Amino acid sequence: EMITICNEKREHIGVATRAEIHKKGYWHETFHCWFLSNNEGKVFLYLQIRSDQKKDYPNLLDITAAGHILADESIHDGIREVKEELGIDLAIDDVVSLGVFQDCITTNAIIDKEFGNVFLYARNHIDFSQFHLQQDEVSGIVKTPITDFEQLIAGHIEEILVEGFKINQHGKKSSISTMINKHSIVPHEQSYFENVLFAMKKHV
Repeated sequence: EMITICNEKREHIGVATRAEIHKKGYWHETFHCWFLSNNEGKVFLYLQIRSDQKKDYPNLLDITAAGHILADESIHDGIREVKEELGIDLAIDDVVSLGVFQDCITTNAIIDKEFGNVFLYARNHIDFSQFHLQQDEVSGIVKTPITDFEQLIAGHIEEILVEGFKINQHGKKSSISTMINKHSIVPHEQSYFENVLFAMKKHV
């Protein structure tokens, strides 16, 4: 799986494997798709629960669907991630581009420096029954009011309620309703969250 690498100006300078990219901290392109629903004037943001089989950030909440852009793909080809992870077949015309935002996560294991190509899928109603998850990638979907999520990210509140479903290792689905904090979420850069939330507001 080869991925195009970039310099800090987002100019393509070569290709490398996913492992090389995360080991050496190369900039690279990713596809992010956030889901929003507007139910009777209340806007909900959807988060995936990363599978416990994932090497990085197992069981944490993350972008609704996201993945790497392969070297032989265009940015729009990244829409395949929605079908692969969530089982929802979208075309690029079904989503709105919010822009490209830098996002760098550094841990003891990886240096993940992304140019995140961020898209929004917004509908009046999104039912949990629409999701058919790739269980080795995603183990559940939850939603929370976007205003609550924004307050959590900003540090104004310490916990928020998320509701949705989770699938266990035997494929059994169960409803969940639980409080989460910032440590429950993949540690994307603060500026990434702020930029994405600001861009989303123009479309809700």
